[in-house]
Amino acid sequence: MSRPQCSRCLRPLSHCLCPLIPQLDSRTRVLLLQHPSEVNHALNTARLAALGLNNAQLVVGEVFDDLATLLNPPGYQARLLFPADDAQSLHAYAQHDQPLLLVVPDGTWRKARKLLHLNPLLAALPRVTLANGGISRYRLRKAPGPGALSTVEAIVQALQVLEAPASFETLLKPFEVLIEGQIAAMGEEVFQRNHGGGD
Repeated sequence: MSRPQCSRCLRPLSHCLCPLIPQLDSRTRVLLLQHPSEVNHALNTARLAALGLNNAQLVVGEVFDDLATLLNPPGYQARLLFPADDAQSLHAYAQHDQPLLLVVPDGTWRKARKLLHLNPLLAALPRVTLANGGISRYRLRKAPGPGALSTVEAIVQALQVLEAPASFETLLKPFEVLIEGQIAAMGEEVFQRNHGGGD
């Protein structure tokens, strides 16, 4: 029998994260396009980001029929947060007159690339990227390389750049508690064996 679930954060009621989720305002609008395979992932960080930001929207799917509308909210310029050789640093947009619509695909790298492939409008967006050297607190997934961040971490880093000196660190609180809970559930020994190697 499944455990009762919080309808908002989708966590078991006994581990509801809602009290930790902030309600942050941002000039930047964040559009999260989530691959369906991520919805039931234990660490659904895109959902945490969408719940914690007042100016954010989470849309789940593979092909987005209303993408033209989603990508063109009045008063924003859309940019895709995804690596590319010609991606611009987000620093170029800090203190910019027109706020950004930051479009963030959520899924494994393979699934995120698939979203771009299936949605030409998405793939055609100018791309922006985070500064190198971000250290992930996501100690449970094997990252594809240094600087690979979870979705919520990438969003926090992006907003810290775009909206300095405002801080969006509180958005990471539920995420950190989630990870601590996962580590506790698997047991310290298993965690060290699979994911350890010193902090």
